[in-house]
Amino acid sequence: MAKDRSQRDEYTTPLRRLLLGIVVLCLLGIFLIWRIDSPRVERFRAQVVDRVVPSMEWAMVPVTAAVNLVRDFQSYQRLSAQNQELRSELRIMRAWKEAALQLEQENARLLDLNNVRLDPRLTYITGVVMADSGSPFRQSVLLNVGERDGIRDGWATMDGIGVVGRISGVGPDTARVILMTDASSAIPATIQPSGQTALIAGDNTPSPSVEFLENRELVRPGDRVVTSGDGGVFPGGLLIGQITEDPGGRLRVRLSADFERLEFLRVLRHHSAPTINDPGGIVGPRQPAAALTPSEVGDG
Repeated sequence: MAKDRSQRDEYTTPLRRLLLGIVVLCLLGIFLIWRIDSPRVERFRAQVVDRVVPSMEWAMVPVTAAVNLVRDFQSYQRLSAQNQELRSELRIMRAWKEAALQLEQENARLLDLNNVRLDPRLTYITGVVMADSGSPFRQSVLLNVGERDGIRDGWATMDGIGVVGRISGVGPDTARVILMTDASSAIPATIQPSGQTALIAGDNTPSPSVEFLENRELVRPGDRVVTSGDGGVFPGGLLIGQITEDPGGRLRVRLSADFERLEFLRVLRHHSAPTINDPGGIVGPRQPAAALTPSEVGDG
């Protein structure tokens, strides 16, 4: 057995060397042929390419598929990166959309405030709601206007449509507004078109109740409720809301002001009529006392 192995090695080693030499010579010949610049050699190269390359298409299929796969993967990476960029831009656009909607709503409210028709004698100042201290027992908001702006206690406040409440407490830079829904709020009102007078009293619910109504038979749900101006606290003719009826049959007022989104309030500068201390002034001016004549003095 050892002899057979030695004989095989004696034959295989020279054969390997011979094959390696033939391959080297072939490669060297191909290199030289491809480097020779001659018309005959050029025609020979063309014939070789025409015969070999078409028959080698099957060998190029895996290479072509691999190249296409690499290109598709690179394209997928680019699409993924673009998708991430688009998502980021979409989030930014959504944030801008929310900001634009908020600005549009604020602009609409300010336009409503500017379009409210008021008594020409009334002036106003618009303040921003800073805080809401609403609670089950007290409902009020805080404005960023105060004594420096000439705000006084008792002045009426409105949003873009209706009455919101009255000033109750003024500081140097802030003022507190007691809302109409607060239990301590009571506003004299007139119900149109019947002309009935009543008192709109808050009870910590969204719809204040109608108290001290003269004749309920003349009042219907949907009637318009405005301030009457009685007592000199509120100016007359300010819109409060509409009459509605609760399930218990009690008359209430559906307020026109949007109490859920109070952002800007208009404070009406209302100076009530001066207090009359002298009853005689109602009839006419006081006449000066007539001077006594000498005869009246002698008679006295």
